[in-house]
Amino acid sequence: MTDIIILLIISYLIGAIPFSLLIGKIFYKVDIREHGSGNIGTTNTFRILGKKAGIMVLVLDILKGAIPVYIAMLMAVDMHVFIPGLVSAIGHVYPVFLKFRGGKAVATGAGAVLAYNPIVFIILLSAFLITLKLSKYVSLSSIVAALTFIGISLLLQDPLIIAFAVILGLVIIIRHISNIKRILNGTESKITFM
Repeated sequence: MTDIIILLIISYLIGAIPFSLLIGKIFYKVDIREHGSGNIGTTNTFRILGKKAGIMVLVLDILKGAIPVYIAMLMAVDMHVFIPGLVSAIGHVYPVFLKFRGGKAVATGAGAVLAYNPIVFIILLSAFLITLKLSKYVSLSSIVAALTFIGISLLLQDPLIIAFAVILGLVIIIRHISNIKRILNGTESKITFM
């Protein structure tokens, strides 16, 4: 039981590491929270700091979700291995280091899915990219991927994965409410590279 508690605490703290903020301040002397959407996620990093920083943050945020799941697999802990990944995603959204004001859990949640089931990850990535190609909205693509995860979880018929998918999906959708409003009134930013 102690090892599970320690793993969950470590998972949360890994998720709470604000890589975009650290990279922005260390390498660019920019506080990403003061620019663009003010969000510490991957999308705002691409917009404010550029492609190189954006890719770096994307990879690191994915690893934040994947590493706790891999650790749980290696430890063979007596709990569902997806739980540490979910906890890490929650840490990303509510980081103790930033007064609980974090990102939107998309990349970190995707990392957890990647470690747990790479095939499901590929399906979600495909849903994300197709929606992005058609709509040019990263936020809408993230929501579609989250809803797709919920749909796939129902097909997998694993009650715990269904619960985790619903929790993660709701967190992602709730964190994108302001984006949804901007899409509806036509003020949401579109990507230009697809």
